[in-house]
Amino acid sequence: MEFVKDLEDRLLFAVPKKGRIYEKCIELLKGCDIHFNRSSRQDIALCTNLPIALIFLPAADIAKYVGEGNVDLGITGQDIVVESEVEDKIREILELNFGKCRLSIEVPVKGEFQTLESLVGKRIVTSFVNTTAKLFAPLDAAAGKKTSIKHVSGSVEAACALGLADGIVDLVETGESMRAAGLHDIHDLMKTQSVLIANKKSKHTDLIQKITSRVRGVITAHQYVLCTYNVERKNLPLTSKITPGRLGPTVSALDSHDGWVAVSSMIAIKERGQILDQLTECGATDIMVMAFTNCRV
Repeated sequence: MEFVKDLEDRLLFAVPKKGRIYEKCIELLKGCDIHFNRSSRQDIALCTNLPIALIFLPAADIAKYVGEGNVDLGITGQDIVVESEVEDKIREILELNFGKCRLSIEVPVKGEFQTLESLVGKRIVTSFVNTTAKLFAPLDAAAGKKTSIKHVSGSVEAACALGLADGIVDLVETGESMRAAGLHDIHDLMKTQSVLIANKKSKHTDLIQKITSRVRGVITAHQYVLCTYNVERKNLPLTSKITPGRLGPTVSALDSHDGWVAVSSMIAIKERGQILDQLTECGATDIMVMAFTNCRV
């Protein structure tokens, strides 16, 4: 009971307790300067520097807890939000740029059924029963058939080989597990990634805004680096086009070299090689690139 009292007046923030995006979530929390100590046997951790309680839940349950419970914030997949049928009860605040994959129908490569329409009235196994049912409902109605949709929580790829299904609906990231099971995808239900979601009825609006700002800063820091260089002022118009920054490059005069300036600007990580080549061609020198862990833009 004492532990329950500790949750009073704290924002409840649900994150996956394990699985493929757990480590990404922990890295994100560290980048947001959210400090906590978690016992190996506890699924609740109190933050030491903010009025937040982290709730570690199965990823498949988080959307339901945020949408229909008292949890204020959560990190889960867009696919889970749809499957939990809580789209109207939560706010999707930010896409987090990790956990990207597709929810797809998969069938045996050499199987009899190779189209979505051919699976109508057949056996489908999935952990996404609600989403799958919505897909097949109009197809069943048009064909006058009833597709069997059964729930399996794990090892879905094995269902066809073990005679349980004619096709499956599962997440595809790299496709390695799918191909190893002798399957291929024939139809995408949706593209999905991890998102930050909020309870529409949460009373912690100011704290949600603060956390959102921090999360956005970490995401931006993973997409950009800080580029600094020296260049003659006469070449500044050229280099400014290469490194325009978000609002414009920061420029200051070099006291030691008349007619030269020092420039700093944020550049996209994926374009840094090309940008450095172009700066060199424009006469820039002492070019450096530095990473940062967080920012506000």
